[in-house]
Amino acid sequence: MSIDIETARKVAHLARIKVEEDRLPALAGEFNTILGFIEQLNEVNIDGVEPMTSVTPMRLKRRVDEVTDGGYPEKILKNAPDAREGFFAVPKVVE
Repeated sequence: MSIDIETARKVAHLARIKVEEDRLPALAGEFNTILGFIEQLNEVNIDGVEPMTSVTPMRLKRRVDEVTDGGYPEKILKNAPDAREGFFAVPKVVE
């Protein structure tokens, strides 16, 4: 697959990138170089290779998903400009 100048112009428009007309041939060349690298990757034999989510076969540590107050609500509310009854207080904006 090859990218021509018109396709490069369209990609730049879709990406909302302003590209001057004299830079479009260079942009098309860069796109073609990227596509060439992708074609090289398609030549790699991956039969029998399982998909990976990480380069190390480790499982992330997980914690119990439970709602807590953080353990120190006093410290958190100390930074609030206005706190009442253990909660952040905000000005009323809807009548």
